[in-house]
Amino acid sequence: MIDERATGRRVIRSVLPAEAGTLAALHHRARSTYYPDGLPEDGTDWPAVWRTAVERPDGHVLCAVEHGRIVALASFRVPEGGGPDTVKLFQFHVDPGHWRSGIGTALHTACVEQWRADGHRDAVLDVHVDNERAQAFYARLGWLPDPHNPPAEGDHHLFLRYGVPGE
Repeated sequence: MIDERATGRRVIRSVLPAEAGTLAALHHRARSTYYPDGLPEDGTDWPAVWRTAVERPDGHVLCAVEHGRIVALASFRVPEGGGPDTVKLFQFHVDPGHWRSGIGTALHTACVEQWRADGHRDAVLDVHVDNERAQAFYARLGWLPDPHNPPAEGDHHLFLRYGVPGE
């Protein structure tokens, strides 16, 4: 597992359970940018959700830290019912004040390194249809529409697939 990886003034590392509240706040700021009518309130206890994700023995939560502050996060694991060759990127968020700074690309690179180390050959994710900025980001990194999971009529997510490069 990646414990800490310095990239210039940035550090990419595993998240600690005590940082769940920080992750929830960053998650909220990032998600708020792509809901045209505002972020829906569904009663989810996001700090608890993030604490559970961090503590899962079968998953990884990485963060990018800049000047001592978490500015990006990624959460991934083998999806329920998925084979060991596939990993799902469940959450990937960059603080809006740090978009287009290279942090997202550096964090994605660290994810790919971990996926390769874990023996995954494919990665999948779903992205909100209104999040065109994220869709463009993933396309630049080589993510493609998932031919095994086309969106259904009225679906609010697009499903993407990424071939994890070998060494």
